[in-house]
Amino acid sequence: MQQILIIEDDTSLNKGLCQALSSEDRQIFSCTNLQAARQQLACFKASLILLDITLPDGSGLDFLVEVKTDFPDIPVILLTANDTDFDIVSGLELGADDYITKPFSLAVLRARVNTQLRKHPICNSQTANSIITIDNFSFDFVHLTFLVLGKPVELSKTEQKLLSLLVENRGNIMTRDVLTDRIWTDGSEYVDNNALSVVVKRLRDKLNASDYIHTVYGIGYKWDKK
Repeated sequence: MQQILIIEDDTSLNKGLCQALSSEDRQIFSCTNLQAARQQLACFKASLILLDITLPDGSGLDFLVEVKTDFPDIPVILLTANDTDFDIVSGLELGADDYITKPFSLAVLRARVNTQLRKHPICNSQTANSIITIDNFSFDFVHLTFLVLGKPVELSKTEQKLLSLLVENRGNIMTRDVLTDRIWTDGSEYVDNNALSVVVKRLRDKLNASDYIHTVYGIGYKWDKK
């Protein structure tokens, strides 16, 4: 499954980007500052990053250098309000794969995102490691097939996102805030506090995974065998 990280401090534009790039085979994660972006990248490897150059807690160009040092295969598209040659050349020389100046057409942005994802198929789909087998479970997050004891289980898009986050971070506690932010990434301003608990219960019941999906009271959840 493609995982796109959007780093843009304009909340309206951020929401629009999330909606424009959403699809069934993608998870969209968004944040409005570099601190949150670093926390996101500590939890998962993005298929592509959309990066605003000017952010409230630092320079997007400095963050670009960090990304390309630690994850040179992740494509980065810069979003900038500055269309001077200096800004464009600086970004490209620091390793950016593409750039787009504001204001821009969302259709053009989608095309450029799709082009970069096609150029980076390993980062895009992670096909080689698409199937995760854990005891009686077999999860394929690329083709969206989920088996328990060899029998298929139908999961909603929200349940798929939750399962992906728990399994990819198995053994580690995922806080409620992090799970909520990364599951409901459509720009919704309000998510009911009980929504996550409901999705966790549904997923646990569908997979018969009460021995694997654990509640860490007052903190969050984790995937770990008892």
